[in-house]
Amino acid sequence: MEITIDTLMNIGTLLLGGGGGAFFTWRWQRKKAKADAKEAEAEAEKAKFEAMQANAQLIKDIQSSYQQLTEDLKANLDTQQEYNEEQKQYIAELKDDRNHLREDRNDLRDRIEKTETTVRNLQREVDQNARMVKSMRPFLCGMQACPDRVLINLDTDKPQHNHDNDTHQ
Repeated sequence: MEITIDTLMNIGTLLLGGGGGAFFTWRWQRKKAKADAKEAEAEAEKAKFEAMQANAQLIKDIQSSYQQLTEDLKANLDTQQEYNEEQKQYIAELKDDRNHLREDRNDLRDRIEKTETTVRNLQREVDQNARMVKSMRPFLCGMQACPDRVLINLDTDKPQHNHDNDTHQ
């Protein structure tokens, strides 16, 4: 087999043409891959930045929510404290009323006790007077200056015995 220059040139052209094309294609592919990687990296950075912005917005929203919650709790606490003060005042008024009612009750008990004591004393005096009247009954007569002193019926005021008209006149 004879190799001619023409054949060598054809082989060289083929190798240089195909090899050079492959080399340039490979270089172009490498640059394209780097550009795609940089683009992907830029997209990733952009996504990371957007995520950071979203996080910042979320943190602001959470902070706003906490701020609103804090204001609501403070308003609720103020309202609760006002209510507690009103209840304390109401309780103090009820205690004053209760103490006043206790004093009134104690006064009424004292008055009832005094009244009962007075009634018992009066009953004792009435019983004593009844005993005295009973013991004096033999000495009563419906006629003045009657020597007989016969019992009379106090309900009718008439003597129960018959007197001579000349002795009782």
